[in-house]
Amino acid sequence: MNRRDFSIRVGVGLAAASVRGAAKAAKRPNIMFIMSDDHTSQAVGAYGSRLQQLNPTPTIDMLAKEGVLMENAFCTNAICTPSRACIMTGQYSAVNGVTDLGGRLPPERQYLSIEMRKAGYTTAVVGKWHLKERPSTFDYYKVLPGQGKYHNPSFFTGALNDTKGTEVQMTGHSSDCVRESVLEWFKNRDTTKPFFLKLHFKAPHDMFDNAERYESYLEDVEIPEPANMWEQGNHGSIATRGYKDELLPYIGTSIGDRNPRRNYAKLWADDLTDPVARKKKAYQVYMKKYLRCVKGVDDNLKLVFDYMKKEGLFDNTVIMYTGDQGFYLGEHDYMDKRWGYEEGMRMPFLVRYPKTIKAGSRSDAIVENVDYGPTMLAFAGVPTPSYMQGRSFKSIIETGKEPDDWKQAAYYRYWMHMAHHDNPAHIGMRTKRYKLLFFYGAAEKSGTPDTPPGWELYDLKNDPAEMNNVYDNPEYASVVAKLKGEMKALYVKYGEDDPKYACSKAVADFWADDAEDRKQAIEISHEVVKAVENGTWPHNRRIKKPTKKKKK
Repeated sequence: MNRRDFSIRVGVGLAAASVRGAAKAAKRPNIMFIMSDDHTSQAVGAYGSRLQQLNPTPTIDMLAKEGVLMENAFCTNAICTPSRACIMTGQYSAVNGVTDLGGRLPPERQYLSIEMRKAGYTTAVVGKWHLKERPSTFDYYKVLPGQGKYHNPSFFTGALNDTKGTEVQMTGHSSDCVRESVLEWFKNRDTTKPFFLKLHFKAPHDMFDNAERYESYLEDVEIPEPANMWEQGNHGSIATRGYKDELLPYIGTSIGDRNPRRNYAKLWADDLTDPVARKKKAYQVYMKKYLRCVKGVDDNLKLVFDYMKKEGLFDNTVIMYTGDQGFYLGEHDYMDKRWGYEEGMRMPFLVRYPKTIKAGSRSDAIVENVDYGPTMLAFAGVPTPSYMQGRSFKSIIETGKEPDDWKQAAYYRYWMHMAHHDNPAHIGMRTKRYKLLFFYGAAEKSGTPDTPPGWELYDLKNDPAEMNNVYDNPEYASVVAKLKGEMKALYVKYGEDDPKYACSKAVADFWADDAEDRKQAIEISHEVVKAVENGTWPHNRRIKKPTKKKKK
């Protein structure tokens, strides 16, 4: 179903919806959705990564200990603005119209807050919003403009139907300011209704800048390195490495010097010359900055939870915690997110509500960020609106059982071809065992690839770190055929084959992956190298050196 069809259904659904009174809503739980920017599951102790021993998130881990941990929660597009739009609309990017960082979510499409208000909830959003338009469908908002600043941030604050807001300046670190703002809202909220609160931290988004009090945190600790920061094995394809690895310097920004345009070694280890030493130092600086920002979030959440306990709100509130997508902490020598590999696609997702959720429970059901909105609405007693593509998984987190018709695959689409961190555009699908990725190598408004198209398949049961692309292994031929058919069906179902997206032509042209397609992919790889050498490749951006001022 395309976006226009969904828009029609939205209008009909909203017009026909019954009025839900505050008296009925008063019997329902409060709902608190917490999201930290770029907080990946590897940096949440409860997920048991190599960082667990550092104990970076004791407060967040408590949610898992006293609630449920979702093992297979995924975003459908690992970039901030699209992920937030999927959560607010319950729709995939091609339908909600927010495919990249330039996307906007106007008031009429801020569906989650609209539905919560109709259900009789008092609504608020505090912190990072990052959807361009003001969240004027909330009863109260206090949000950072765009990305926001780490120190002494400004906020726009407003009420229902205020599409401009009033700018206010705060003093201190962003995470502290968000916490202070939330506690202020708690003290002044409408207590005659249950609340729906979205609490969004800017941290630990790059460029990582922690509060001063954390400068000594982990100072004398050697952060464990991921093994695949050094060894790549058979990870990737011609799409990410080029023909015979000729594009390794140009695809995906790096921790070490692999990508000369953008890497952390240049930023944090330029005092060293040995490439191994540079990479090791850059990784340590990177991780300590990142985890110090994470620690600030965790400590501030403890203060919020302490207040809620004091006021008798804690056990009557459904508390959800997530990041807006995953993030790379050195894996595959990548930085940032965007990739459809596990570290980018996977999201932490924890829920605590002792009245219906068993403490210490886990579920391996596949859920996507388009399902978060319907699940929140289900806790508010609201059926999933027909215009939402996601489904509620409330029954799964309460019972641990998947319905017979529950989804068996998560869908993925990264649209921002070669933007910022040099990631080619791609489509993906993730089942409980397999990951299939198709890099079509073209920008949204282009039907012609300018990076080589290629396919990848990972057997996650035998290769959880995605180190061996088995797409061309004849033993997996039947798996490839089956998954390609299923992924194509999802691509059409979610409206992504719409011809208004010029890149649909590139997807169609290289989907078959026949001998001619592979020949063209090799030619494109060679063309990239030639264009880089003569300075004509548009993605070969270089950081310009400052020009010397002439002496007067």
